[in-house]
Amino acid sequence: MSRADRYLKACKKESVDCTPVWIMRQAGRYLEEYRAVRAKHSFIEVCKTPELVVELTLQPVRRFEIDAAIIFADILLPLEKMGIDFEFTKGDGPRINNMVQTRADVEKIRAINPMEEMAYLMDAIRMARRELGGKVPLIGFSGAPFTLASYITEGGGSRNYVFTKSMMYREPDTWHLLMEKLTDMVIVYLNDQIKAGVQAVQVFDSWVGCLSQADYREFVLPHQKRLMASLDKSAPHVHFAFGASHLLTLIHEAGGDVIGVDWRTDIDAAWKALNYEPCIQGNLDPVALYGSREYIKRRVAEILDKVGNKNGHIFNLGHGILPTAPTDNVKYMIDIVHELSARK
Repeated sequence: MSRADRYLKACKKESVDCTPVWIMRQAGRYLEEYRAVRAKHSFIEVCKTPELVVELTLQPVRRFEIDAAIIFADILLPLEKMGIDFEFTKGDGPRINNMVQTRADVEKIRAINPMEEMAYLMDAIRMARRELGGKVPLIGFSGAPFTLASYITEGGGSRNYVFTKSMMYREPDTWHLLMEKLTDMVIVYLNDQIKAGVQAVQVFDSWVGCLSQADYREFVLPHQKRLMASLDKSAPHVHFAFGASHLLTLIHEAGGDVIGVDWRTDIDAAWKALNYEPCIQGNLDPVALYGSREYIKRRVAEILDKVGNKNGHIFNLGHGILPTAPTDNVKYMIDIVHELSARK
């Protein structure tokens, strides 16, 4: 079996010759070739130039025996066309310049046509598929409605999500309208990516772990459930919620062919809680890559042993790779996953 087959077969719980592996944020600052491109171009310039998007998407595929590519983009990109003004500030991450905190703000948010209004990304997807030539599948992605809502209500990152939760608790109708608009956008955005050529999609709910089970059930679940149910069934859907092990059964209820878990929970316990129904993705601590090779091998082996070579496991980090991760250790991790998981 080739690299071309492993990832998508695992997403369908079909047998594979070894466990497929890819890495969240695998096209990024830890790669010197990425830094060379970024030295000449701003982040937003890279995101909107299809040739550069393709170059960054393919860099980890060329360097490592990785089993999937993920299109290079940022979760905030579609918000621009919805009327949200943001910028990427050096060192501080994205900043929203017109925060959405009132009913009037929410009502101003407009629907978009990603296939036309984000043609740069759709062109990049088509080009990346051609360049990959079937070597590995291509993954598309979006931020989840809650995470996008948090960005635009808080103005950027947050510790306590005061503005987000205040809207939920004080103006639930306004909150649900915001989530409806964002859910509508993500459905069209991901389905357009599938039409353009991605072979799987991942929904990142990076911040939803800040919610209690009761709040997730009331303020997020109906929207996330509608989103996952509305995605084109021709491509597998990965649902990854960070820091949300306490929400695992609700995340499963929301949907997803593959559920991603971070490193804070044992992967066997997580899969058992999901009744082994979806596939599972994860879940090495990204900081483990700074350890010795002996340590990395031990941690990889533990995860693989807990899964027990069951069909439907996709190896990944429990969150995005860090900018200073040693590339030699990244290669070693990928290779050792394949070696230790090889089916006899």
